[in-house]
Amino acid sequence: MAESQLVHPPLVTYLSMIALLTLAPPFVILMWYTNVHADGSVLQTFNYLRENGLQGLIDIWPRPSAVAGKIIICYALFEAALQLLLPGKTVQGPISPTGHRPVYKANGMAAYAVTLITYLSLWWFGIFNPTIVYDHLGEILSTLNFGSLIFCLFLYIKGHVAPSSTDHGSSGNIIIDFYWGMELYPRIGKHFDIKVFTNCRFGMISWGVLPITYCIKQYEEYGSLSDSMLVNTILTLVYVTKFFWWEAGYWNTMDIAHDRAGFYICWGCLVWLPCIYTSPGMYLVKQPVNLGLQLAIYILVAGVLCVYINYDCDRQRQEFRRTNGKCLVWGKAPSKIVASYTTTTGETKTSLLLTSGWWGLARHFHYVPEILASFFWSVPALFNHFIPYFYVIYLTILLFDRAKRDDDRCKSKYGKYWKLYCEKVPYRVIPGIY
Repeated sequence: MAESQLVHPPLVTYLSMIALLTLAPPFVILMWYTNVHADGSVLQTFNYLRENGLQGLIDIWPRPSAVAGKIIICYALFEAALQLLLPGKTVQGPISPTGHRPVYKANGMAAYAVTLITYLSLWWFGIFNPTIVYDHLGEILSTLNFGSLIFCLFLYIKGHVAPSSTDHGSSGNIIIDFYWGMELYPRIGKHFDIKVFTNCRFGMISWGVLPITYCIKQYEEYGSLSDSMLVNTILTLVYVTKFFWWEAGYWNTMDIAHDRAGFYICWGCLVWLPCIYTSPGMYLVKQPVNLGLQLAIYILVAGVLCVYINYDCDRQRQEFRRTNGKCLVWGKAPSKIVASYTTTTGETKTSLLLTSGWWGLARHFHYVPEILASFFWSVPALFNHFIPYFYVIYLTILLFDRAKRDDDRCKSKYGKYWKLYCEKVPYRVIPGIY
């Protein structure tokens, strides 16, 4: 059974799963509708639904279309081809509980660069106008919604019939298995890793492509680009670029190494990510805000600094692991705890837990600059409406929950060593507070 559902009481977990399975798909459509057709006003959408009820939701839900299908299929095939064909250095993931070690080809930065250059070139040379993506965004999200649910069903069946590695299993409950997934590392053939495709290629690259789409749409609509849109786009692209620069490190995180491939991760990256994560820019297309040069620069600098600190936290820990603790952290030898643990096959292994540098401030301090960065690329919208801040609030809840899940998992993995670690680094996320 995936560890993820063991943190909260079973009933709470079960009810939250049912709620997310039923509410997240329509929520994506409502997010799009509010930003594109309701002037970014949650109240306007709420009043519309109150007056028209379920029929109102059915009426505003765009029908999947051939145009949307073509755009999605072309994009997905393009990313799959880049994932398979672009050269990249071979990287090993962490050893799984069953002793399996996945091998990846680290070519994300190349795929990301090729995608953005191709997309901008198609626009520049008049071959494809990205505003088509914005104009059909509702249909694209609707098509993705249904298509991804079918894809998750495929993953569920594959997990039962043809798992790719020893890291798979069933909880015995169809809803839990569909939601959390059956396999940790599903692949098609030997080399096509499904989670790398859904999370990194399809999901994360769309987070770079859509803000550019929003910029082009705003420019075509108004004849100019607002400074708020520019700040939002630059900060988003800096963050996504940072992600691909560090992609091999991402393969050691909870998303890849612990959360299985089911609705939670795969539908989330295929549908929720492109819509919700880009929603501040989606809002700004039709509600441009003029910040003025001074405020725009302040926000930009603060945002870039947060992305850099977030990157430096991850880099510090990665370097510490790579050198087996034989490196400098903030100019001096790191303080650490040598923790031993037993795998499910009964082998005893050791891990090093870093207790200095950024990682001495709090056990998950890297989430603080990540949340702040998302605030800085949302704040160019200023405070006329609530909706640009939904992503920041959602991210805060997600990361605090992830910190708790990670702590609980490490507590059961490392036992007394984890207790020792928590004594040395007492705060979970925010130094001195939590």
